[in-house]
Amino acid sequence: MDRPLEGIHILEVAQFTFVPAAGAVLADWGADILKIEHAEKGDAQRGLVRVLGHKTGTAGSSFSPIMDGPNRSKRSIGLDLANPDARPVLEELIRRSDVFLTNYLPTQLTKLGITLERVREINPKIIYVTGNGFGNEGRDMDSGAYDSTGFWARGGSADGVLPPDADHMAFMPAGAYGDNIGGMTIAGGIAAAIAGRERTGEPSEVDVSLLGVGAWATQFTVNMALANGGPLEKVVKKTQAAGNPLTGSYKTADNRWLQFSMLQPTRFWNEFVGLLGLGHLVDDPRFATHDGIAENCEEIGALFAKALADKTFDEWTEILADLSGPWAPVQNSWDVGNDDALIANGRIVELTDAEGNAQRLVANPVKFDKSPVTMTRAPQFAEHTDEILREIGIDDEQLIGLKIAGAVT
Repeated sequence: MDRPLEGIHILEVAQFTFVPAAGAVLADWGADILKIEHAEKGDAQRGLVRVLGHKTGTAGSSFSPIMDGPNRSKRSIGLDLANPDARPVLEELIRRSDVFLTNYLPTQLTKLGITLERVREINPKIIYVTGNGFGNEGRDMDSGAYDSTGFWARGGSADGVLPPDADHMAFMPAGAYGDNIGGMTIAGGIAAAIAGRERTGEPSEVDVSLLGVGAWATQFTVNMALANGGPLEKVVKKTQAAGNPLTGSYKTADNRWLQFSMLQPTRFWNEFVGLLGLGHLVDDPRFATHDGIAENCEEIGALFAKALADKTFDEWTEILADLSGPWAPVQNSWDVGNDDALIANGRIVELTDAEGNAQRLVANPVKFDKSPVTMTRAPQFAEHTDEILREIGIDDEQLIGLKIAGAVT
């Protein structure tokens, strides 16, 4: 069963990346995702694409990684939820759905008549899912957030990478970083809710906040701070672990980096120093024990740094390819997109854009039955409006009337 959510229908009323990314994951898993977009403006992310610009590698292509990443494999309908003429369409779509997925804030949900209570009046068995900044309870429940605020800053990650006495803080390592992690979390919650409804017959209300995801990501230090009764002392982070030069990062001749994580240094000592061209250190009695390595950590680290600085990143990745100890090249975004392991495992997926050009996107990290992910491009704005309306029994005359009334696009 490589598409375990085949036959599950999800109605998405959301924009930007956080919640739509959950829909993308669920689409990878086989669900049918119907995306409602504002009848005139569409998903605000479409405007963001125009503001930020993007490179696709193919001249004249409508493909946009910013939009296609969180919206691949969906269908789009332009529907004005504030227009009374659109209400019968919305209600019929709710009746036909297993899951209602939104990132609208409580005030908006109430204004548009799509709160949990109103949606459950239409479909008592629907799973109701909200993704938000700070949770659906408490004083901040109606406050908006992006991942830079709710996840990165308030969730502890920004402080976690902030050195003492820093004159500026680090930003997230990639755009939509917390959004995509959060989207994966929402998808997992929905899958659990579907399993629970199958078993008990009862639908769940699922709520995932960027702050909650951020706190979960930093729980190692948050839990220690709670146990210690206060914030943890900031320390200057060194490139090597204390007492173990086989765990740490080293720079290559061309200013790239390699990360090693050999927590059992004596086990890998001879193999590692041999590959580094430091054969004279093989079986050196000074470094035969953990204590010996720890006592000479700075001296050894300097030797390793000098050796690794003598060759380029590409040279070292070839030399170290068969090293049995855990290590990894520090890859940039292009390297990741062309990573052999990701490609071999079907985590980089090729699809065709609207102009017929081949494009590539990252798939979700979950793999079922060793099967590749089937993925299609993100829909154009309201691309499937007519198709979806006909599916729910709207004839051509009614469709024209809805368009004249501005209820649909």
